[in-house]
Amino acid sequence: MIDTHCHIYLPQFQQDLTDVLDRASQAGITDIMMPAIDFGSLKQMDTLAHPHIRFHKMIGIHPCDAGGEQGDIGSQLLNLGSADEIIAIGETGLDYYWSKDHTDAQQQSLREHCQAAKTLDKPVILHNRDSTEDLLDIIEEQQDGRLRGIWHCFNGTPEQGRRALDLGLYLGIGGVVTFKNAGVDRVVADMPPDRLVLETDAPYLAPVPNRGKRNEPSFMKFTAEKLAEMFGISLEETDRITTENARRLFRLY
Repeated sequence: MIDTHCHIYLPQFQQDLTDVLDRASQAGITDIMMPAIDFGSLKQMDTLAHPHIRFHKMIGIHPCDAGGEQGDIGSQLLNLGSADEIIAIGETGLDYYWSKDHTDAQQQSLREHCQAAKTLDKPVILHNRDSTEDLLDIIEEQQDGRLRGIWHCFNGTPEQGRRALDLGLYLGIGGVVTFKNAGVDRVVADMPPDRLVLETDAPYLAPVPNRGKRNEPSFMKFTAEKLAEMFGISLEETDRITTENARRLFRLY
């Protein structure tokens, strides 16, 4: 399995990182993709190693940090993102939940991330919270046939999900799909399995039965089990489909 969105480099894992990664490997995780929060994230990612897990780096500015002193975001994305080790641009996106004071800066940052992703021919990873319509409008504006990526932590309506698919996005499915009253499972059940990828967003959003605890990559098996149940297929087939989807999107061949 491929965890397509995991902040395994954050301090929450510092004390027991080896054990966390061993559990991930035992649960079948072969690859962990690490979205950046800011340009300093790369240094934290450099410390990671495990004999049975491949780590893949991204570069980007989280929307909650888009209003800060980041300098010329576009040129830095192109410079840092051109390295072969950078597999995607992000995470970027919009977040109106915490603050609407910097919406203009967030939207401009999102556009610059999309432009860099197209120039570098790499996927863009999209964070969205209380901002769906604006997010999809900007993706539509930026889509010229070259943009591809993931709506991370998908939690939209059926209409929004189909619009995202029409715009060339994959849907990142994490722990929220296991939450009993969230309703995400009913929407995801109507989406095509060949456009879904698995993720944890660890250390955040742990799935049931570990909801409320620190999330970790090994918990992704609970999300995979939920998808298998929803689509009426085996866990092995769920793993095969979602892994192939991730390999296709990120060109891991």
